[in-house]
Amino acid sequence: MHRRMNVDVLNESGVEVDAAALTRLCRFTMRRMRLHPATELTLRLVDPATITVLNKQWMGKDGPTDVLSFPMDELTPGRDDEESPEGYLGDIALCPQVAQAQAETAGHSLMDELLLLTTHGILHLLGFDHADRDEEREMFGIQRDILIAFSLAERRR
Repeated sequence: MHRRMNVDVLNESGVEVDAAALTRLCRFTMRRMRLHPATELTLRLVDPATITVLNKQWMGKDGPTDVLSFPMDELTPGRDDEESPEGYLGDIALCPQVAQAQAETAGHSLMDELLLLTTHGILHLLGFDHADRDEEREMFGIQRDILIAFSLAERRR
């Protein structure tokens, strides 16, 4: 039986976004990273005031940020030889208002930026980081591959 990964997208940001597409991306990314079919994830879209508080409380940094990841069960990507355990992957807090400014700077849509940041957040939940050049190359390469594959899958929908 094909169980759907439980993804909750809570939009508390006041910005209109395509929550269904973000949900599809979360499930796509989790499948792509070979997570257990019963894995759970929450994506919260929050306003700048909320992300500013979270950024100070958890990262010790002032001001708003684009995305924060809060891993729960410390899940890692599955491998060919073993199924990943089921569990609660974690929570992602994402700020569409910060994402909008970044999208304008990058010259793409808000939705493209939200898809990028959501994928980035999920990879952080899985233990990926970009603290040094090698880690960054690996993480951003996986992120790019997921976004390209998701875009192709969406076109076929």
